[in-house]
Amino acid sequence: MEIKRINSIDIVRGIVMILMALDHTRDLIHVSSLTQQPTDLSTTTPLLFLTRWITHLCAPTFVFLSGVSAYISFKRKNNITQTRRHLLSRGVFLILLDLTLINFGVWFDIHFNVILIDVLSAIGFGFIALSLLLKCSLKAIGIVGLTIIFLHNLIPIIPFAESSLFKQILTPFFAVDVFQLSGGTTVLIAYPPIPWIGITLAGFAAGFFFILPDKQRKNIFLKIGISSIALFLTLRFINLYGDLLPWQVQKSALYTFFSFINVTKYPPSLQFCLLMLGIMFLVLYAVDTAKNKFTEITIVYGKVPLFYFIVHWYIIHPIMFFIVFLQGYKTSDLLFGFNFGRPKGPSGLSLWGIYSIWIAVVIILYPLCKWYGHYKENHKEIKWLRYL
Repeated sequence: MEIKRINSIDIVRGIVMILMALDHTRDLIHVSSLTQQPTDLSTTTPLLFLTRWITHLCAPTFVFLSGVSAYISFKRKNNITQTRRHLLSRGVFLILLDLTLINFGVWFDIHFNVILIDVLSAIGFGFIALSLLLKCSLKAIGIVGLTIIFLHNLIPIIPFAESSLFKQILTPFFAVDVFQLSGGTTVLIAYPPIPWIGITLAGFAAGFFFILPDKQRKNIFLKIGISSIALFLTLRFINLYGDLLPWQVQKSALYTFFSFINVTKYPPSLQFCLLMLGIMFLVLYAVDTAKNKFTEITIVYGKVPLFYFIVHWYIIHPIMFFIVFLQGYKTSDLLFGFNFGRPKGPSGLSLWGIYSIWIAVVIILYPLCKWYGHYKENHKEIKWLRYL
């Protein structure tokens, strides 16, 4: 089936990749990133809160659009066996890549004292799940995905004893978990598979909307975006279900608003999904069929998401070390593991510095992504490039 490349996917993916670099720059280099949660309303500032909050768009958009892309690829191939093999191999590849090259980029620790199960693993598990469900109808896959999104918040309130075997088995699949391996390595499951698999399956089922005629597609994007945010507002106002962190009246109207939109990402709550995916659909509506300088730039990043994801860690982390050394620390002062290699004493930059470095990183990545995009396009005979 001949399906043209859908620019809105690359544009939106490019936008959230740019935002992602801001979040990871803040993670590694901000002066208080090791000691303060940016969404803690008792200690944060408005700019710090919003700097973190806006980047919540990244992971659900990545995961959802990975499902959409899998559907479009499936329709192009029109071959279940071939698509299943590709999804399975790509899923395993992403998990292995996350546990190796990405984890080293995050921690720069040759001993791998911390292993982070991150968004790439979430997408990998989603592809594996899709490979197993590929013979099911699109409607059935969509129902499974939406059921997970809407009902997985029930798991934490089921009264299992903390020491029960059932609870211990379920937790790593549904909730953030930390455990120790022999040898002292800490495994942090920041992206438990099941909730993110739900988003991947929903994205796959929604892929059908992306191949509709332009006007019809835009109309659906707008309706889904508005409906999702309206449902979020209803559930959030009621404050009974859909997020384990209820909003509360704060010291000012602004901070009360922050409390209202401060939804849970780890794992992604129902309210988080409704808000972030609702915003994503509105952005898709806004940029669909758009052609201007902004879309030309973001498409460059959006066409090579995995390449960008890998390389940006290996730009930001060396910059962090350069700053630490400029601040007077030596190699012997560096602490790895959860410190990213930051020293025990004060280090890092304030938010103005974070924004400056973020912009520089995005600019540096532009020619690299443009080169790789052209290389990939002109060397389709190199099959392993499909994985990057």
